[in-house]
Parts: sequence; C-alpha cells; structure tokens
Amino acid sequence: MADADTPLVLIVDDEVAQLALLSYNLKAAGFRVVTAKDGDEALLAVAEQGPDVILLDWMLPRLSGLEVCRQLKATPSGRDAAIIMVSARSEESDRVRGLETGADDYIVKPYSVAELIARVRANLRRLRPTATGQALEVGDIRLDPDSHRVTRGEQVLHLGPTEFRLLGALMERPGKVWTREALLDRVWGRDIYIDTRTVDVHVGRLRKTLLSQGGEDPIRTVRGAGYAMG
Repeated sequence: MADADTPLVLIVDDEVAQLALLSYNLKAAGFRVVTAKDGDEALLAVAEQGPDVILLDWMLPRLSGLEVCRQLKATPSGRDAAIIMVSARSEESDRVRGLETGADDYIVKPYSVAELIARVRANLRRLRPTATGQALEVGDIRLDPDSHRVTRGEQVLHLGPTEFRLLGALMERPGKVWTREALLDRVWGRDIYIDTRTVDVHVGRLRKTLLSQGGEDPIRTVRGAGYAMG
C-alpha cells in the first residue's frame, strides 16, 4: 500500500553498468525503480508497471529511443509518464528532435547523478505534486500531503488513508477522467487484485465527507468512463 505512493522510475539503457549505477542512486533518493535493456522491454514495462518517470536512452538496440518515445506517447500509460531523453547528442537540433518526438525533458551525457535526480524530481512536481510534498488546491478544497490534512473552506475534513490518496489523485489532474482501473492502479497499487466496484465504494465515502459541510459535489461521475475532479 505504501509502495503505491512512492514514485516509480523506469530506466531504459542497454549498458548494464549504467543501469546499476542509476538504480542504486535513484533507490537511495527514495524512488522505486524498474529497468529495461531495450525498447521492447521498455514498452512492456510501461504497459505493466505504469511508471511516473521514464529515463530513456536515445541509442538503444533495435528500437531507438526516439521510436520508443513516439510509441509511448500514443499509449495512455506513456502519456501519463514524464519521459526524460538521455543522450550524448548535444546539438540543439537533436534536443529539438527529442522534444518534438514527445520527450518532456532532455539531458546530455555526461551528466551528474545529482542533476539527473533533480530533473526527475522537477518532472514529478509537474505530474505528481503530492509525491514531492506539494499542497494542492482545487476550488475551496486544499490537500496538504506533508501534514496529511484536508480542508474545505475553513473546515477540516477527516479522511481515511485510502480516501486521502484517492482525493490526491483526482486533485493532481483536475478535469482528467480516471477510469476505475486507473484509480485502482494509482491508489491501491498494481499488485493488488480487487474488484473495480471497490473504487465506487470509496468515491462514495469521499463524496460524503466532502459534502458534510455543504457546498457542491466536486467529483464528477462520467457514465461508462469513471470519475473526475471538477
């Protein structure tokens, strides 16, 4: 359960020593890590694991990093992840090409591990602000992950841990429609096998608490799709 809240980084590189070095340092920095040695493994890992950040080497056997990036951005899991292209190509035209292919960031070899981790955290702040301790505000609702405190207007709301994580996911992407399966993966974790109706039960509990002091329902039910905040 706690692991589901820890950001997951996928490292894609065909150099074993580089995989080991980055894995060690990212784990030491508090991230979960999975690795892939080529593009096919990377595509499979993204589909199965749903990483938050992907460190993608440009020069890979068979499928190039550019092609992997292009394919990932055509999938729901790939679109939801931040892709950081890693390359020895330092020309401006190469950076532009990588970013235009869909990469969210671009870092040139050689780089310091400290810089790489800083880039990972910067991209996480954009995609998953609660993972870095950033407070969220949507309308009159405020969620502070550090103090585990939720308020609506002047009222403090008391949520259970599951409802707190559920609210955090919805507030991180206002307007995004989350399927029940996506919420299960995000809130409960991909290794937990429970019925999707469990999501409906917890959304109901969350709604009840959010509406306990009055106001409009901030959670929108999208028939046949899922739920969205706002």
